[in-house]
Amino acid sequence: MTINVYFEDVNVGDALPEWSRQTDFMHWNRYAAVNDEFIPIHMDDEAGRKALNEQGAFGMGNLRYAYIVNALQDWIGDEAQIREIGCEFRAINQKNDVLTVVGTVTEKKMADGEHQLVLDIDVVNQDGKKTCPGHAVVAVPARG
Repeated sequence: MTINVYFEDVNVGDALPEWSRQTDFMHWNRYAAVNDEFIPIHMDDEAGRKALNEQGAFGMGNLRYAYIVNALQDWIGDEAQIREIGCEFRAINQKNDVLTVVGTVTEKKMADGEHQLVLDIDVVNQDGKKTCPGHAVVAVPARG
């Protein structure tokens, strides 16, 4: 049993610990293999350029969603639950980008008998460009 976050220990304005990955064909290929998502624009530079991305192939939006899930789960631990995630794919993930999940607690509340934290989240690239803004709700245990 791992508890990383207790409701009482989190304050509005607290930052989610940053969680980063550098992405490239190896990461995209692994994700595509698990999710049967071998789409040419994500695997082939020529197809990516035909899709109007001058740099060629580009990363999957859903991989960034998976990064958000991983960042949240690493933060809250095994005894907490992710209740909701919503995000928008706003920028392309280019090869070799370093993507970092960031977030800020915006609300603490009791809902459905749970202690919940609401966060603004995003996945930013190495230049600080927002690529995937959204929100999340997690249910965490209380100390008592």
